[in-house]
Amino acid sequence: MFQPDNQSSISIVTRSPQLQADAVQVIVTVPTFRRPAQILETLASLQRQQTARRFAVILIENEADKREGAVAAAPLFESGAIEGMVIIAHERGNCCAYNAGFETALANFPNFSWLAIIDDDELADPLWLEKLCETGENFGADLVGGPQIPIFPEASGLRFTDHPVFAPHHRHSGPVAALYSSGNLLIGRHVLAAMGPPFLDLRFNFMGGGDSDFLSRAAAKGFKLAWCAEAVVRETVPARRLEADWIRSRSLRNGVISTLVEKKKRAASPVGNLRVFAKSLALLVASPFRGLVKLAETGSPSTAIYPVYIAIGRVLAEFGYSNEQYRQPEKN
Repeated sequence: MFQPDNQSSISIVTRSPQLQADAVQVIVTVPTFRRPAQILETLASLQRQQTARRFAVILIENEADKREGAVAAAPLFESGAIEGMVIIAHERGNCCAYNAGFETALANFPNFSWLAIIDDDELADPLWLEKLCETGENFGADLVGGPQIPIFPEASGLRFTDHPVFAPHHRHSGPVAALYSSGNLLIGRHVLAAMGPPFLDLRFNFMGGGDSDFLSRAAAKGFKLAWCAEAVVRETVPARRLEADWIRSRSLRNGVISTLVEKKKRAASPVGNLRVFAKSLALLVASPFRGLVKLAETGSPSTAIYPVYIAIGRVLAEFGYSNEQYRQPEKN
């Protein structure tokens, strides 16, 4: 049986009394951090899943002190209303939380085939889990992504629906060349076993992008990727994320992540870093023209400036800039 890489960093809060770990076919991991009310809504959406597959939930609390999410959710697990476990990932950070969930799944559930991920600000449609698994099986895919549809706080937010920060990466179901996010993702157990711990690189722990890097490395290993447009989760977007400075910060961060992921991908090449830098400069030169095209297409200045921010972020990464948005969760 798989053994956790660092057992001392993970502790079990509670588990369902009738949990039959050997019978579980699918694991759903749910990382949470200071969202006790929202995590209950996420878990309620998992209770409404329409599937014959036996699944268990691993709730990963990443606030090791107050543990508000774990406290709020524990009664659901203890009563058997939800089958699974609540754990604490004592080392704070996005990647630490995901890694703790993966390690716990492999160590405690010997026969699951798939692991799905949903975040604590998301609600899963009733057929979410079934559609993800069906897509993986139908297309022979090893990893399957799905759309995170934004729920904006007010009508004015609707103008951001097609903004690249919020829009799904793909539109139609089927094989794809790349996936970028873990917010709605299905991973084959065999992928986790092959990738091994630490699954997400801790260098991305407070920046984000550890999922994008993981997916890039999985694709490089030859694992097949697919998209399921029908496996929908709906993501609550707080008003803070509609402010210009947040969108600018997230856009620059996405550019930084793009450079860092590409550098890792080309690390074996003696001129890999040079090629990445040259690409970043080329994108920077082209970005104003790409922005004008976007402006003509969408009429949105916010959307038009996005490729400029991406290019700037890519270049800034060459000089050590990193935007660790998750260091200050109150601003994220």
